[in-house]
Amino acid sequence: MKRKTTFNLRNLFKVATAAGILFLSSCASYDKVPYFQDLSRSKITTTDINNLSYPTIQPKDQIAITVSSLNQDAANVFSNNTLNAGTETQSPVYGYLVDQNGEVKLPLVGNVKVSGMTTQQVSTQLEQKLGTYLTNPVVSVRLVSFKVAVMGDVLRPNVYASPSERLTVTEALALAGDLNITAHREDVLLVREENGVRVTVPLDLTSKRLFESPYFYMKPNDLIYVQPGKLKLSNADNGYQKASLIISALSLVAIAISVFHNN
Repeated sequence: MKRKTTFNLRNLFKVATAAGILFLSSCASYDKVPYFQDLSRSKITTTDINNLSYPTIQPKDQIAITVSSLNQDAANVFSNNTLNAGTETQSPVYGYLVDQNGEVKLPLVGNVKVSGMTTQQVSTQLEQKLGTYLTNPVVSVRLVSFKVAVMGDVLRPNVYASPSERLTVTEALALAGDLNITAHREDVLLVREENGVRVTVPLDLTSKRLFESPYFYMKPNDLIYVQPGKLKLSNADNGYQKASLIISALSLVAIAISVFHNN
């Protein structure tokens, strides 16, 4: 009986030790969690920004056009004040819908090609065209259908609308509540469709090279996919709690058997 009890006690200690090692190893991947690991934290660094780019208008985009001039009543004819019920942004917006040919149709002016152009370029073009009808026209063009999708191992996967034409990968991830602790920060995928071409781009959030990437600044309809780890955050928390309970229970059993054996 004594020999059998000693054998069981040794097995229980082995199981407890193995469980403890497994539990601790799950916490040993912290080196993969921090962002921009090769960026200095001890001194101020400066870097020239050479990759800033603004989105170009694509077919099916929604643009708002506001025109002002010395005769504002005449200018209002060209400003779009009709609600487009088909917009896919989070709230209804006003604007022109770019057709499949990349054009919008303005009163008197007719069809105007806007696809492949930035909003600033469209503004300049319209000011020239409207000069025939208005005195010193000033045109403001805004892309109101700027939205991106964030999915995968993030806190709040969703489609997010941007009020600005300048949206970065890090800002989009922040809108989604940041990556879960279980996400693979070295394995993030950006999917972009532009000019009839779909491009997939791997991104590494642990490196400062992300800031220099030509894909750091997002375009409308971009998709960010974050590769999940083996455990989602909700399951990971439960796993840690269960592992702690198991280790505690095994330890109590081992102590009880040891006391019983000594007696």
